[in-house]
Amino acid sequence: QVQLVESGGGLVQTGGSLTLSCVASGDIFKSNAMSWHRQAPEKRRELVGIITSRLYTTYVESVKGRFTISRDNTKNTVYLHLDSLKPEDTAVYYCAAGDDDAFSTMWIYWGQGTQVTVSS
Repeated sequence: QVQLVESGGGLVQTGGSLTLSCVASGDIFKSNAMSWHRQAPEKRRELVGIITSRLYTTYVESVKGRFTISRDNTKNTVYLHLDSLKPEDTAVYYCAAGDDDAFSTMWIYWGQGTQVTVSS
């Protein structure tokens, strides 16, 4: 069974930065794509970005140039660095593990989420 545990959320002012972490248990981490998603109040969950095991990344347009995904396979950890934060970035952020190593993978394991709140 794969478990994902996020941390690092909090309250930050507009323009500030945060780094979220997601620690994964199980062997799936080293060979599969990982991703970050977010869900704002009364909105659908949206994909923020993906990183493959070979470190290819892709992002939703609204966060390009501000958010960066990275991973450390020695620590079974994927990170999301959020920079130049805006109030509209306020959401619960979730990490997920994919069924394979492609951008088009199905996200089959999810963490419990960590709250990011950006004050104006």
